[in-house]
Amino acid sequence: MTSANPEALELVENEYPERNTRVEIVSPEFTCLCPGKRDQPDFGTISIEYVPDETIVELKSLKYYLVSYRDVEIYHEPATNQILEDIVEACEPRWIRVTGQFNVRGGITTDVVVEEGELTDGIPESQTNRTEDLSRIPSEK
Repeated sequence: MTSANPEALELVENEYPERNTRVEIVSPEFTCLCPGKRDQPDFGTISIEYVPDETIVELKSLKYYLVSYRDVEIYHEPATNQILEDIVEACEPRWIRVTGQFNVRGGITTDVVVEEGELTDGIPESQTNRTEDLSRIPSEK
């Protein structure tokens, strides 16, 4: 069985580790395979919000990491949890939330939210919810 490649994740130094910087990343083209049904891909949007400590995830490497799920047979819940675990293992953020919003399959959509760490008063709130406003992406207009 194929598995995702967490070794693809590369880190860069956080130039402002003393600040509570909230990083929000949205990947609207996530794909994986339905377990036992390799001819049935699942599509979804993965949203990652985190407050880095000493390092941050380099975005191109994150893209390659998420693309590595393309041939992985995995259910939505384990996929979302594994993404969180791999990022935590790589960069040890102060706080992280990963949301998987999966497209309709059999008339049912699935949203999976996993979180680790604790938000403090010093962490800025998101001004807009990027997972709800994908109009900036040409394919989503």
